[in-house]
Amino acid sequence: MPNRSADSLFQLVKSLEKSEKRNFKLYVKRNTGTEDLKVIQLFDALDKMNEYDESLILKKARSIKKQQLSNIKANLYRQILSSLRLIKEEENIDIRLHEQMDHARILYNKGLYMQSLKMLDRLKDTARSYQQLTFLEQALFFEKKIETLFITRSMQDRADRLQQESESVHQQLTHVNNLSNLALQLYSWYIRHGHARNEKDIREIDQFFARHLPAGAADGKGFYERLYLYQSYVWYAFIRQDFLQYYRYSQKWVDLFSEFPGLLKVETANYIKGMHNLMGAQFNLAKEDKLTVSVKQFEQFVRQKHLQENENNRILAYQYLYTARINLYFLRGTFTKGLRLVPFLEQMLKEYGLYLDSHRVLVFYYKIASLYFGSGHHEKAIDYLNRVINQKGDLRTDLQGYARLLHLIAHYELGNFDLLEYLIKSVYRFMAKMENLSRVEEEIFAFLRRSFRVGAHALKPEFEKLLVKLKKYEGNPLEARAFAYLDVISWLESKISGVLVQDIIREKFLKSRGRNT
Repeated sequence: MPNRSADSLFQLVKSLEKSEKRNFKLYVKRNTGTEDLKVIQLFDALDKMNEYDESLILKKARSIKKQQLSNIKANLYRQILSSLRLIKEEENIDIRLHEQMDHARILYNKGLYMQSLKMLDRLKDTARSYQQLTFLEQALFFEKKIETLFITRSMQDRADRLQQESESVHQQLTHVNNLSNLALQLYSWYIRHGHARNEKDIREIDQFFARHLPAGAADGKGFYERLYLYQSYVWYAFIRQDFLQYYRYSQKWVDLFSEFPGLLKVETANYIKGMHNLMGAQFNLAKEDKLTVSVKQFEQFVRQKHLQENENNRILAYQYLYTARINLYFLRGTFTKGLRLVPFLEQMLKEYGLYLDSHRVLVFYYKIASLYFGSGHHEKAIDYLNRVINQKGDLRTDLQGYARLLHLIAHYELGNFDLLEYLIKSVYRFMAKMENLSRVEEEIFAFLRRSFRVGAHALKPEFEKLLVKLKKYEGNPLEARAFAYLDVISWLESKISGVLVQDIIREKFLKSRGRNT
């Protein structure tokens, strides 16, 4: 069967823009002097395919023998990357710095040491401007090598200056490395487990953070030192569900780019991620007015030319933009209106499925399911929840648990009582095994078990009793996760009032805005 995702070359070809494809063909023809090239034939065959199919390639490109295909594919892959490097070098600081380093080495190999040193000076100036410490370290190392082996422009204090400069860069790099390791480890913890589940998780994450936060971390002045420091605090606060601290450090993360505007194009993906967390924090704190402003700001940013020309950043930005828009529908209680986004989301998930991480796809499915649930479309909610539940792997065990719980409640709403007894046991076992059970979930399970023995006429008082019990947990930090993933309070109020969940949330939103319902 055709396998699109298994072939790296096919993915690369399909990621190319029209201008990049045109440039590639010009590059190949210019470097070979002939138009009848097997790499071009292979490129054209791949370009016209919707799915990778090796047998179809051999039919379309008859001059390519099966035993040649592997080598031609490898050659085509290299040629595409080389052609992309030529047109991307001006917009990518890494490529520009690599080119300057290559030039310095070529001049050195020619015995032109003074010219090589001048090139290294240019490289260092560029690296300092964009705070590219690894390139700066490489340039200094190469410069010391030249000065050690050859008599060039040595001055009395040159050795001391190079030593001081090298030590300063090395120290800064070590600091950045330690902070980036901390940020990565915290993010990895969140991807595996989600929010802290209990006091044990809180203690574990507190101890880890205290043990790995470098001494003097808050004193860093450089862009990357502060970026990774803010990221570390963002993940730390988010895991602990300290949403106020999460908001503060997400804002610092985004504001850093106002302080260092030259790095916005260099670290676009980090700016996008920072905006995503800022908008997420505004959602968690129910700051609908601020989230509305941030979404508009982000929409303007997404339309910028430099972002549209970078496939990776464009896909990343649209993922987070759609997430923020859905969150606005949640806050406003306009779930039915939010369902208009579903076709666009489905198209995005289909078109960019190769480039989206599994974690992000799961989040989209859960949010779509929540839109359907809140607007009373319980069967559709179950369809999307099944996509989360059936996902293989150990990503986001908390999301998996709440998907199962919402799936259970959706079946309860549909009156599928023949399934409920099995589902209650199954979901309870899953959440208990993952150590996901909070007091709120325990109360929900107890209610669902009791509801089998209670007639329909007596259910409303039972809903009211459960509502009173759960409201006691609203201020408990360790119960915040349950309310964040599943607005069980609004669900209970909807059952008591006999209206949709979105109507309850909408009424609360309008009251918070000082309007009449």
